[in-house]
Amino acid sequence: MLDDTLLATARQAGDLLVRRGETVGVAEGSCGGLVSAALLAVPGASAYYRGGAVIYTAAAVRGLLGDAVPRPEPLRGASEPFARWLAEEISADLGATWGIGEGGATGPSGNPYGDPPGHCWTAVHGPSPATRHLLTGDDDRLANMTAFATAALTLLVDQLR
Repeated sequence: MLDDTLLATARQAGDLLVRRGETVGVAEGSCGGLVSAALLAVPGASAYYRGGAVIYTAAAVRGLLGDAVPRPEPLRGASEPFARWLAEEISADLGATWGIGEGGATGPSGNPYGDPPGHCWTAVHGPSPATRHLLTGDDDRLANMTAFATAALTLLVDQLR
């Protein structure tokens, strides 16, 4: 059901989080829950997974995320500041050591902001915050969702190491 590379990356993240005694929360948009699903597919996920939100729409952002961290104005999805804010906000909302934020354009067309399909920003917030931009050059929606989720978890693993 889930891509092997995505699952292997989630296992690495889970192992590192457990070893460090740390936790993670997830706010993902265009991944549609794949980041959370991959983390939860790892046995023992309850030791590190605090929760997650699929914030695919502005209504979901308003309804599912709190106001612990000032929102960037204007709130433009699929951007570096937005991904950074998502990661910090979900971490604060859930009391997690780490937060993952993600927003992008999966395809087959671009998003309302003019970003092409295959465009994604991922961010992690925690002891070592970081962001990463991904451009797959592909308009395959499912492939992009998987690539974005893998990129988000890879960014977390890189920061945990």
